[in-house]
Amino acid sequence: MAHVDSPCTGVCELDLETDWCKGCFRTRDEVATWSLASDDQKKSILINASARRSHAVKN
Repeated sequence: MAHVDSPCTGVCELDLETDWCKGCFRTRDEVATWSLASDDQKKSILINASARRSHAVKN
């Protein structure tokens, strides 16, 4: 199984209204648990973060 890289962009600033990182669109909990997450969990986080990014761009 391939290693899942972190989506961190180095911005690391949380939007207090959404609780999403302004750089990678992960939630505070997703950022905190990333290093312990399985590859399947990481893939799920990436899918959710991508959806959040798409939502944010449309608004």
